[in-house]
Parts: sequence; structure tokens; C-alpha cells
Amino acid sequence: MLPEREERTFRIDGEVLRAGAPPGGLSGRDTEMVVDGGWLLPGLVDVHTHPGASAPDAPFDEELLRRQLGEHRDAGVLAVRTPGTAQRMPAWVAEDPELPHVTSAGRWLATPGRFFPGFGRDVSEAELARAAVEEATASGGWCKVVGDWAADEPALPLPLLTSVVAAVHAAGGKVAVHCQTAEGTRNAVLAGADSLEHGMHLDPALLDRMAAQGTAFVPTLSVFGAKAGAMRAREPGVRRDLWLAGWDTMLDHVRAAHEAGVTVLAGTDSFPCGTVAGEMEWLVRAGLPAHAALGAASWTARAWLGLPGLVDGAPADVVAYATDPTLDPGALNHPSRIVLRGRVVR
Repeated sequence: MLPEREERTFRIDGEVLRAGAPPGGLSGRDTEMVVDGGWLLPGLVDVHTHPGASAPDAPFDEELLRRQLGEHRDAGVLAVRTPGTAQRMPAWVAEDPELPHVTSAGRWLATPGRFFPGFGRDVSEAELARAAVEEATASGGWCKVVGDWAADEPALPLPLLTSVVAAVHAAGGKVAVHCQTAEGTRNAVLAGADSLEHGMHLDPALLDRMAAQGTAFVPTLSVFGAKAGAMRAREPGVRRDLWLAGWDTMLDHVRAAHEAGVTVLAGTDSFPCGTVAGEMEWLVRAGLPAHAALGAASWTARAWLGLPGLVDGAPADVVAYATDPTLDPGALNHPSRIVLRGRVVR
């Protein structure tokens, strides 16, 4: 089992994981062997995914939401965080035992000129703190604030973002901040955000502060990496050049963040869903040890979301592999068994 790298026996009792063999032994009449040998992980996690829409400017579609959450599940991703959707997460998602555990941040919160028009919840700067508390309270305890947008335009002012974070924290919630500019990323850290989403142009001088205050870093490397070639092929321009300047230092900054003690987590921000294994590979490419990169997509992310790992009494959310995925990251694409809430789904 990972991360402990110890050989253990578990049994599934309803929806709960129990340590040790069944009372009647492994050959008992009422016992079904699910996994015999191999490597066990707590369910994988994607902490930055937006199921329910096919593109940033597409309408929210509940049938598509169900299919995309199913894509996550079938890849062994048994918990997701949705930092922003066009609509709040429908109640049936939490009630469906065949779908992953979902931590929602409600609707994107965007001030004028800082998001796709009409796609998130458009609010004025004066309304932002109140709206942030509303989304965090109505959803999974999180809200998502768009802290910057165009690379050559001002970010959300630091005093305003600081007041938003303070208001949400006072209500018991957490704040994720979209940030892709130097100013936006700096403001998110200084405001005390709980997570940087993307964090392009992150100043390494801020890493110690991030580690001390518990600000996590979700770099979504795979979606940026997929765009890099096309961006380089564009005609030079301010926005293109700023984007490339941020990307060209991003892998180094991710490695430095990990070394500074910042919690680095795996999020894909891309379609199709269920591709968090590719994000783990990017984290390894950035310089994270394979064990840490896998944790960013499994046990570390689960702990960060308040979900237990492979311990007695935990939800029976387990993924099994024939080979050690810390030695062969590609193994994540080939789970031998997936167990969600005690039910074998693959």
C-alpha cells in the first residue's frame, strides 16, 4: 500500500474500509477476493477540474456533468474539487453513489473584464466579498475568485482581495484564486488565499510565506504544456510574450515550491476528464520526486481536502495497480481494480 509501502490486508465492510482479514478468514464463504497482490492507493484526486461544460464559453449541461464525472471515476479519480463552474453543483451529484466525491467552489466569481462574459457569476468589486461568502456557504466550503485575466491588464486590487479572503475565512470557508500574472499571483499570496490556481509568474521570494500560511499551489502544468507549442508559433506580442515568459520559468518554480515546503497538488483544468496521471508526469518533469508527485494526485490531495487515505474506518475508495506507480507513472493509466464507496466499479 502507498504511501507507507507496507504489505497489508484490508476488507470492505459495506462502504467502509477495515484493516485486517475478515473474521472468517480470506477463504470464508461470504468473502470475495477483490485484489490479491499489487499496489493499493487511496483514490486519485483532481483538485482543478470543471466538469459540466465542454468549453469555457459553453452552457452548463447536467448530462455532460454526469458523463465527465464518470470519466474521472473510470480513471481511478475518486475525488475532485471543482474550483468554479457555470452553475452551482446540483444536489444529485452528492447523492449518486456511482460518482466521485465532489468538493465544489460554486460559481466562478469575476469582476468586470476579468472573465468570459456571463459564464461565471459577474459581480462588482463592491459586491465581491459578499458574493464570495455566499458561494462558499452554498457550496463545498470553497469559493473561486478570478484574481486577474488579461496578461497586460491590472489584477484585482490587493486590498480588495485581502478583504474577500478575510470575509470568507471568517465564515469558515476557503478561497481559491485564479492567477496567471505576476501581480495577480503576488496579490493572491499576500491576501492569504488558500490555493493558487495556475500561479504563473510566481515570485520565488513568496514561497516561504506560502508554506508558512498554508497556501497550496495547483500549477495545472499539463494544460499549459499542451498550449506552449501553439503559443510559440504565434506572432510576437505583449500577451503572447508574457505568457511564454511565465511558462518558461514555471517548472522551476513548481520544483522550488515543493522544496520550500509548499503543498503542490495535481489539477488538470482540461478535457477529457480523468487525465490526472498526465499531470503527475508533468510534476515529475518539473523536478518533484515521483513519490511526492503521486501524493499530489492521491494521499496528499485527499488529506488537503479532508478525506482519509487507506486507514481503518475510511470510505472504501481504493485503486489497485499491478506495478508500483512511483517507479512507473504510466501505470496510473492502467488500474487493475477501482473500488468506490465499497463497490467495484472496474
